[in-house]
Amino acid sequence: MHDMDSSLARRMLAASTEITRVALSAEDPDAVLPLVVRRAAELAEADLGVVTVRADDGRLTVEAAYGAPSATGPLGDPVGTVLSSRSAAARVARSGVPVVVDDLIDDPLTAPYVPAALRVYGPFAVAPFGTRERRLGALAVYRRRGASTFTRVAVDVLTSFAAQAGLALVLAEGSTARQRIAVYQERERIARDLHDVIVQRLYATGVQLEVLERRLSGQLAPADASRLSETMEQIDQAIAEVRATARTLRSADPETPDHAPALDDSMRSEVQIAGELLGRPPRLEIEGDLSDVPVQVADHARAALREALSNVVRHAGAKTVLVRVRRSTAGLLLQVVDDGCGIPRDVSKRGLRNLEERAVAAGGRCVLTSSPDSGTTVTWEVPLNAAT
Repeated sequence: MHDMDSSLARRMLAASTEITRVALSAEDPDAVLPLVVRRAAELAEADLGVVTVRADDGRLTVEAAYGAPSATGPLGDPVGTVLSSRSAAARVARSGVPVVVDDLIDDPLTAPYVPAALRVYGPFAVAPFGTRERRLGALAVYRRRGASTFTRVAVDVLTSFAAQAGLALVLAEGSTARQRIAVYQERERIARDLHDVIVQRLYATGVQLEVLERRLSGQLAPADASRLSETMEQIDQAIAEVRATARTLRSADPETPDHAPALDDSMRSEVQIAGELLGRPPRLEIEGDLSDVPVQVADHARAALREALSNVVRHAGAKTVLVRVRRSTAGLLLQVVDDGCGIPRDVSKRGLRNLEERAVAAGGRCVLTSSPDSGTTVTWEVPLNAAT
């Protein structure tokens, strides 16, 4: 670099330090661009500073501009102006080599590509903005026609400052991305805890209350029976709300498709909970790959299994329980078979309606057979060919 006086060196260091500090503390790195271009114009003693960002097709768009107070006459706002991929600024952005010309209009390097908003300027210098691995665009400075041209020292200062400011922006982008990933990971952890811990505890509490309600059938005063039933309804509602919150947390990243916990893991978890309540674990058979079952269908299947198992726990009497989950090219089959005494006639049909409604919502059906002799079989199936 050519010699520069100590005052200019100090100013450049101060400007670079300021840009780095602001870039790394800003939520949006793009918000730093107006400060970058202002400091560049001040360091180069320019009438106008412009920062441009590259598009995939090689063209540059003016993202931020700064007109110095010393500039005489009205300054057209160049923000939003698109520069040709053959312009000097675009070539600098690609090559990483700065360019300086005495007059934009007269120099054949720049003359064909000067947009109308910039034709009042003459002396021009442009430096690459970004890093060698991550070329963001170009940082350009202009002086009015007839003003003195940019010295080699001014161009060196601009080039050095553009490189340092570009590096700060690249680092800020990475920092912001890491912070965003950390937030999403924390959301995922909270959602997992809500689903795997809170929902299951609520569910277990609700089932135990239903068992208690059945044992005390006819022994409670009407007001107490009503209060117990209302409490169970509130638990059901709380489960629905917590699951909805978990889904919202999981789908908060717009760049990531909505997803849910692995369906086979959920099935095992539901069976384990039911086993704790029954005192013996149901047998679980899983056939086929459940990993690509669509999120909404998986949600319905998970809730359907919980409802079917809660029926087994509530009505008791079963010695063995089999849970069969089968994924085929046509659809998803869920079957819960028990050898208990069947579902009593006077039992609430709310849970059974939920099973049917979820099957219909997923385009399928639910069939229930129950008798005191053969126990109860719930067959819940939905098609997948339309959803996958």
